[in-house]
Amino acid sequence: MATIIAELCQNHKGDKKLVSDMIAAAADAGADYAKIQTIRADDLTKRERFEEGVVENGETKVIKRPYDPEYARLKPMDLSDDDHRWFIEECKRFNIKPLTTAFTRGSIPFLASLEWDAIKVASYDCASYPMIKELREAFSTLFISTGATYDEEIEKTSEILKGHDDYTFLHCVTIYPTPLDAMNLARLEFLKKYAPKVGFSDHSLVERDGIKASVAAIAHGAEVIERHFTILEKDETKDGPVSIKPDQLRELVEFGKKPQQEVLDYVSNEYPEYPSMIGVKTRPLSHAELLNRDYYRGRFASKVNAEYVYNWEDTLIS
Repeated sequence: MATIIAELCQNHKGDKKLVSDMIAAAADAGADYAKIQTIRADDLTKRERFEEGVVENGETKVIKRPYDPEYARLKPMDLSDDDHRWFIEECKRFNIKPLTTAFTRGSIPFLASLEWDAIKVASYDCASYPMIKELREAFSTLFISTGATYDEEIEKTSEILKGHDDYTFLHCVTIYPTPLDAMNLARLEFLKKYAPKVGFSDHSLVERDGIKASVAAIAHGAEVIERHFTILEKDETKDGPVSIKPDQLRELVEFGKKPQQEVLDYVSNEYPEYPSMIGVKTRPLSHAELLNRDYYRGRFASKVNAEYVYNWEDTLIS
């Protein structure tokens, strides 16, 4: 049986009523977890190369993502400390497990003081070894995305986590949205060498591809599926186009209950795209993935004495 994570991401727009309605809808659809993101706009880093980006001979070398509009977009969606406490209680009320992504080392002590069933690590922090060590000590269950992460980084993270029995490596392709022929689901077989459980974080375009990639991942051995979730129309939020609605979440939950072979038989017969989704176990990162890695790795950081401390830096954070 596959564990299903309904990722509320920023689809809640900072509106607690909307958060509550999303929790209720995810629980009603049968999801195991409702997930938020512990993002603080004040932790957003200003890095000069992204203010204008770099294009050479028509090819993007550095993406353009200026600080000021990104800060203005994120700030209204901040969830306060009290909002986090309320979120956990609201999940209890609807009988669904609470989950969040820690985006900075500085957030870990606060998160560790609350009653999370698990903590998620974003792709770009899979190789943030000091952060992984701190999360290993603080939480019993970890979900770690591995998108845009090199093989040797995944191997090192698995070494850090030795003896921690409840962690899952999530395969993820950090192209937004991800085409079906770029899913590379064979990567799940590679990840099985390094984690007790493996899963898939799906960023496919819902209008075109529905839940096909997630179902195919279950057929290919994924034990956990993370999927962006919304109760709004797709054009109402930035992540709307890659977010499934309650009926699709309910359908995904039902696939997650089926035996793997039954799901494999289904996708083999019903999804002509399935062979193109398999790919290979290991491959070089694409240009698009490297561009996103460059921006998102270090997008948020802790501040110590007015200086940024990135998640991969082994600097004391009081």
